[in-house]
Amino acid sequence: MLPARCFSFSSLTDFTRNVILAARRVAVGRTVSYTELARRMGLSPEHRRAVAQALARNPFPIFFPCHRIVAAGGIGGFSGGRGWKRRLLAHEKRPAAEV
Repeated sequence: MLPARCFSFSSLTDFTRNVILAARRVAVGRTVSYTELARRMGLSPEHRRAVAQALARNPFPIFFPCHRIVAAGGIGGFSGGRGWKRRLLAHEKRPAAEV
């Protein structure tokens, strides 16, 4: 994977950049909730909406996969649509031999 320094985050706030980089640490085939990502960042669970809004601003979703962050009660949103989010998550859960 390309290092984060190869991408320009200059148009993003520090908070948005930090959320996107935190989401990048979620392993392939795994998901965490917006609330859990906020906790991992040292924020209170009430910041879940701010985390979701920051992920919606992700300019590099292929390299910083925000689809791995889901709502506590469902799939949550995704810039490419929920159908794409479901397909990406299903694809990541397949064994490498099937891909």
